[in-house]
Amino acid sequence: MSENRSRVYVPPGWPGEVRPPGAPEWEATAAAWLLDCCPPEFRGYPVLRRHPVVLARFAAEFTDGQLQSARTGLPNVRVSLIDHVDPEVVDRAVDAWQAQEAHLRRVRRSIALVEEALRGRVYVRKL
Repeated sequence: MSENRSRVYVPPGWPGEVRPPGAPEWEATAAAWLLDCCPPEFRGYPVLRRHPVVLARFAAEFTDGQLQSARTGLPNVRVSLIDHVDPEVVDRAVDAWQAQEAHLRRVRRSIALVEEALRGRVYVRKL
């Protein structure tokens, strides 16, 4: 392993699909991953493809909206489904909703880390 590569640090939550900041083509891998976090039509906006920091902001806002929907929708799942499916199906639906919310929280953290790095933040391992 090269000396420079051994000094690279990314914090917990850094997406595995994105190379560490400073690595060759790291911004390209960040942009590809960020696009995967967004709706497909985001790929059609040249400004998002040309400016990863703008794309990161869009991805963050989009994911925030999904998280808000997950948070406000969960309390209504039981009420909206109880008359239409068996109680155990409702329980499984609630479990799936909670799993999706947890997934979105992890994605949002990863987006925040990538966005900060695109803005110039350097991550340093705490001793």
